[in-house]
Amino acid sequence: MILSCQNISKAFGEQPVLCNVSFHIEDYDKAAIVGINGAGKTTLLRIIVGELSADEGVISLSKGKTLGYLAQNQDVDSENTIYDELLSVKADIIEMERQIRQIELSMKQATGSGLDNLMETYSRLTHSFELANGYAYKSEITGVLKGLGFTEEEFSKQISTLSGGQKTRVALGRLLLLNPDLIILDEPTNHLDLNSISWLETYLLNYKGAVLIVSHDRYFLDRITGKVVEIDQTKATSFAGNYSAYAIKKEQLRTAALNAYLKQQQEIKHQEEVIEKLRSFNREKSIKRAESREKMLNKIEVLDKPTMARTDIHMTLTPRCTSGNDVLHIEGLSKSFGKQELFSDIAMDIKRGEHVSIIGDNGTGKTTILKIINNLLEADSGTIALGTNVHIGYYDQEHHVLHMEKTLFEEISDAYPYLNNTEIRSTLAAFLFTGEDVYKRIGDLSGGERGRVSLAKLMLSESNFLILDEPTNHLDITSKEILEDALNAYEGTVLYVSHDRYFINRTANRILELADGKLISYLGNYDYYLEKKNTITGTALPSQALTSKKETILSETKLDWQAQKELQAKARKKENDLRKCEEAITSLEQELSDIESTMSQPDVATDVSKLQELAKRQQDLNEKLLPLYEQWEILLNE
Repeated sequence: MILSCQNISKAFGEQPVLCNVSFHIEDYDKAAIVGINGAGKTTLLRIIVGELSADEGVISLSKGKTLGYLAQNQDVDSENTIYDELLSVKADIIEMERQIRQIELSMKQATGSGLDNLMETYSRLTHSFELANGYAYKSEITGVLKGLGFTEEEFSKQISTLSGGQKTRVALGRLLLLNPDLIILDEPTNHLDLNSISWLETYLLNYKGAVLIVSHDRYFLDRITGKVVEIDQTKATSFAGNYSAYAIKKEQLRTAALNAYLKQQQEIKHQEEVIEKLRSFNREKSIKRAESREKMLNKIEVLDKPTMARTDIHMTLTPRCTSGNDVLHIEGLSKSFGKQELFSDIAMDIKRGEHVSIIGDNGTGKTTILKIINNLLEADSGTIALGTNVHIGYYDQEHHVLHMEKTLFEEISDAYPYLNNTEIRSTLAAFLFTGEDVYKRIGDLSGGERGRVSLAKLMLSESNFLILDEPTNHLDITSKEILEDALNAYEGTVLYVSHDRYFINRTANRILELADGKLISYLGNYDYYLEKKNTITGTALPSQALTSKKETILSETKLDWQAQKELQAKARKKENDLRKCEEAITSLEQELSDIESTMSQPDVATDVSKLQELAKRQQDLNEKLLPLYEQWEILLNE
């Protein structure tokens, strides 16, 4: 065991955040801490690393073990270049190398016992140098920097000139090169693109030490973790397995706890009714029996009602009207900033009902495409055409659609003047803004709070074409799941940019990859995209030149479109069969209900022949219902 947390408690003022939190991390564990925003995850990490003191409890790190911590945001204060900053981590190896070179020079002049001593020292130093991976430390630094998304041209940039996200990546690189026995990471994927996240996953999976992560990236947690510690209502519970295994187990436990709670509540209510009835008899024996039952009832340890899943944000997306089948057509689109060309001659067509995700490395121009579609930027060339009755709802990750000087109430009321005060407050309450919160200025809100306001405006827009730029940024896992469910139930069209692979997997039916200034289409979710991309990469022959590549992409796009049409036709048939089956079941069940009502009528209840006739009809209906129920279940599970 490398880390032990025993009965950790922490409160801020009168507000408890952590109560008797206990768990442990073994030497090679890859573990995650999960919970909603505000649950106390970062507070717990800060207590573990000694930045905060616990009110109660003990943190124990095994003797001789080292710990490294990456906070969410790092303001690296250094005049070094990016490369030199990471090179400073290897100062001991560099000093060893200097000593080895010096001894090599000295040995040329030494003789006798002096030479023997130098050779002994040389042997010891070179052995230590080798154990410390000294012969490959420069390659290791270069590999980490490239893995985290830095190009060789950026290695010489001064850290003081970097953005906050770049500084955090530098700090992560330093931490990885330090090789502590326990790495603790707080939201490490926030400033990484998909390739860098994939690289970090592989690095951590192969890491020789233990890893403890706080992250809202469920795909990342699924790949990395073998243990999940959940913080819920100040308490901690440990689960074996990755995030998906935790989610299934959590739902099972929640269902069992809810059933136990409801059963106990039913029994309490029953006992209270019996006690009341006994007291109403107003006799000595009945009153004594009532008192006895009351004593037993008071001894029951009443179960707390379990927290319900996904009850914080209430979101429903409903288009005001249906668009035409052709929603968006783009042709010959190009954009450059100065000498930097982002993309050229790209094209895309989006049809009604599609959920399309644009993916690609940071800086390739994904957000730029969305801004051009929304007339926030001008293209250098190309045409953009919206289809008939297309109404756009835009979610901007920088929240430029919000007015910083307005209050939340004014932001909604000015955008939707037909809403009354109650409707505005109800909408804001559905996104966790209640009471005096509605009079806060937009400019004073956190990134997550502004995100919720933007989602509220999106819901009210009743648009049939949603364009979303990183909609899951700043959302906790629960809120992401609510947005996913809302999008999956949405009957309109969606085009979005996201780095959240779990979100893409759940909501996209087509992927557009922006790479080398071009868009390549893949029909399916993120897992399908990975599978297809790996297949293409693995089977591509060196002799296949650019001439055949374009033909392959066009052919694949055509096949993908045909496959999509077949899938849509199959889905419509299933929906139609399911509807007919449900209608037949409803009709038979209604007839059964009518028969039961008829049989209970006094004149029928005494008519034996009529009862026999009705009973026979009942049996026939039940025999017809059985295969319908089986058919309905098969259709539902297809």
